[in-house]
Amino acid sequence: MKITKDTVVTIKYKVADAQGKLIEASPEPMAYLHGGYENTLPKIEEALEGKEKGFQTTLDLAPEDAFGQRDESLVRTIPKSEFPPGVKVGGQLQGRLDDGREHLFTVMKIKGPVVMLDGNHPWAGKALKFSLTVTDVRAAQPVEIEHRHVHGAHGHHH
Repeated sequence: MKITKDTVVTIKYKVADAQGKLIEASPEPMAYLHGGYENTLPKIEEALEGKEKGFQTTLDLAPEDAFGQRDESLVRTIPKSEFPPGVKVGGQLQGRLDDGREHLFTVMKIKGPVVMLDGNHPWAGKALKFSLTVTDVRAAQPVEIEHRHVHGAHGHHH
């Protein structure tokens, strides 16, 4: 079966920085709903369109094609007193942007009475190398298309 809109694609992946240093490797295959549902990066979908199980590729993505450029307005310093006990570096907290939308922030540093947060994706501003192997392709179930994501093994669980 070829990868087209409304197929469920299962991939194994490795992500490295521009120098080839491994950043992350999928411990298990990851499944996503193909076809513009924002379940993976557009350049990955573009590279896999029309391919089949067993296809392998390596993509060199510029920051704007991966996780975007860093946005320094997403770096915040907040009084530690505003956080629940147990705040640790590396932890993630739900917060609000200036326009009121919810956003996920990572605790970067705790220095005395302040906590430094970063709302950028950890890979923002980085050129990345994605090595992908398609391990399965199947037709999406109607409920997956309706919910705009994969259900079950290696996908979303309700």
